[in-house]
Amino acid sequence: MSAATVLAAGTVPWRRKKKGRLQVALVHRPKYDDWSWPKGKLDGDEGFPDAAVRETYEETGLRVGLGHPLPSSEYLLGDGATPKLVRYWAAEVIGGDARLRNEIDRVDWMDIDAAIDRLTQQWDRDQARALVDADIRGALTTWPLVVVRHAHAQDRGSHRGQDHLRPLDGKGREQARLLVPLLDAYGIRRVVSSPSTRAAETVAPFATAQERKLRRKKGLSEEGHAADPTRAGHHLRRLLDRGEPAVLCSHRTVLPDVLAPLLERVDTAHAPGRAASSLVTAALEDGLAKGEALVAHVAGTGAEARVVTAERHRPGERD
Repeated sequence: MSAATVLAAGTVPWRRKKKGRLQVALVHRPKYDDWSWPKGKLDGDEGFPDAAVRETYEETGLRVGLGHPLPSSEYLLGDGATPKLVRYWAAEVIGGDARLRNEIDRVDWMDIDAAIDRLTQQWDRDQARALVDADIRGALTTWPLVVVRHAHAQDRGSHRGQDHLRPLDGKGREQARLLVPLLDAYGIRRVVSSPSTRAAETVAPFATAQERKLRRKKGLSEEGHAADPTRAGHHLRRLLDRGEPAVLCSHRTVLPDVLAPLLERVDTAHAPGRAASSLVTAALEDGLAKGEALVAHVAGTGAEARVVTAERHRPGERD
């Protein structure tokens, strides 16, 4: 990625109307006299997902939760020399109300076919078509299940005391801080973690900020996993049964038994599912980096739950 590339993120906000009609929200920018999706530049140390949610709210007043990733757009700005990259997500509207903000003078809800016709730029139609494709294959309405490896902790050799009490170091605390807006972008409501200090401290800032209970599960710790390796997969399956947006935080040695039952649920009948299978397999075989998050987008619950696509994100890194 060129250092001069302008980085931005946006969403395709969607909702259901009577008889299941799919509608999306477009914005009009009077400065350019064009119709497009809500989007904007990344700010400070933001990641793409949190910027997408923030920009959508700032431009439309709509609160959204990120779902199925959509095709990115890459093009040159008006100077003909500066490249711009915009990453998009399908985003179900979960609150707020459409009102004009920033450089927007209209926010219009319309049926998807009408939206495709109204979009000014050809490349914006790629996201609309991908949204329709996800809807046709039953992969648009999803909920997120996020698996996180604990953030960077003090070295084992320098820590005095029991290993399960080893805390995060400065880098790890920064990773935990950056996880807060990332998890919020996906609308996470349930927080599950190994009780080890370094794991609990990774997701505690998010739990505190969102006033969520931090549920500590012994089977997700290294010590609990050594005593009973089946418990890690059990906790993952319980989350699939609940079908509630959730994050699970554990350790490198435990994560293979967490991810194995997730891999079994990947729907490989379509390209996004096959890509998800590759991502989960790589995480299972090679591991996640410290503080890294694997986001699985799940359709259905319990025995019917299937992973339709997935993403990986490292807080503080714009991969």
